[in-house]
Amino acid sequence: MELVRWLVIHPSLCLGIRQDEKMTMQSSIGMTGVKTFSLDRVDAFLRDRVAPQAEAMDHDVTLLQQRFAELGARGWLGLRIAQEWGGLALGDREFRQFQELLAQYSGALAFLQAQHQSAGSFLSQSPNRVLQAQYLPQLAQGAVAMGVGFSHLRRAGEPLVKATAIAGGYRLTGTIPWITGFGIFSEFIGAAVLPDGQAVYGVLPLATTQVASGTLHLSPPLALAALTATNTVTAELHDWLLPSEQVVFMRPAGAIHDSDRRNVLQHSFYALGTAQAGLAIVAQALPQREFVRSPHAALTQELHQCRTAIYNAEQRSVEAQLQLRAWAIDLAVRCAHAGVVVSAGAANGLSHPAQRVFREAMLFSVTGQTTAVMAATLNQLAQPRSPDSETAAQAISLNLW
Repeated sequence: MELVRWLVIHPSLCLGIRQDEKMTMQSSIGMTGVKTFSLDRVDAFLRDRVAPQAEAMDHDVTLLQQRFAELGARGWLGLRIAQEWGGLALGDREFRQFQELLAQYSGALAFLQAQHQSAGSFLSQSPNRVLQAQYLPQLAQGAVAMGVGFSHLRRAGEPLVKATAIAGGYRLTGTIPWITGFGIFSEFIGAAVLPDGQAVYGVLPLATTQVASGTLHLSPPLALAALTATNTVTAELHDWLLPSEQVVFMRPAGAIHDSDRRNVLQHSFYALGTAQAGLAIVAQALPQREFVRSPHAALTQELHQCRTAIYNAEQRSVEAQLQLRAWAIDLAVRCAHAGVVVSAGAANGLSHPAQRVFREAMLFSVTGQTTAVMAATLNQLAQPRSPDSETAAQAISLNLW
């Protein structure tokens, strides 16, 4: 069932913060000729090619891969890649709006392409020009699809993947617990920790591989509650040789934590998109249930306030940004829950849009989570929300029993 577009009802929230901001950009793709990019075109593509099949894409790997490839055919998989390598080199604001827009239609597609965009961004920062020339033009068009596997660096204690420097490269041994895109991505950028605490990032195959110099073994796709079709696996490395030619870059000890502090709001845009998806479901009940109008309007107003604050929070303190991210997470869950409530028992069906969006809200609550984000989210959730006797009285007066 295709959702009624909530943003048609509320154009003030469509794709940006200001009503007068059109968000239409012309971008050149250096190695493939000039192409145009606009969020209006992205929105039209998503309405036409993704929204009608969003539920199927959540568990159908082939369908998800097809839509991912269609993003590449339009040049939308190299948004953080420089134009000299065939990318669009979008600014932060436009890229965040793109991510938010995808999350409104399909959490699976939003999450999958985010892994690929991250790989392109990492390679764009690499001093390895040979590796850049090999991969970046292909990544920009989706001719090569690549994921990432480095979230384990956030974990305290003994490193899950250790690296030892040898002549001509590094030996990697350990477990990478989360890599998305098996069967869709051919390679991924993994990371391992050296004895001095530095992290080495390099390109590895996303396939079980055994050679004389070492092994890389992938698990079957994990049985996850959300975004099943993204095929997340675990990798076991034993004496895997990472040649110097495949090294993306080195990072000092604790660099990922510094990056997390600089990018507190990065994952907020998936939550904002999910909130809009939940409210799109609520909006479907408006013609039949007048009492839905007031809570729908209240959540809509709160979402507008939250989005405005987040899009204008670049210069605010880390503590303020943490509070905003927690607010977006809380709001996404509440809007998705509202979609479940207005859908009644039907929302319990695995193929119902409200069920999918609620699962996506859960996932984006913990995507890119740090201890600080966890604490901020819990504090947000613990804010008292006492029952409103006036609201209950209103329900009675409307004869809703």
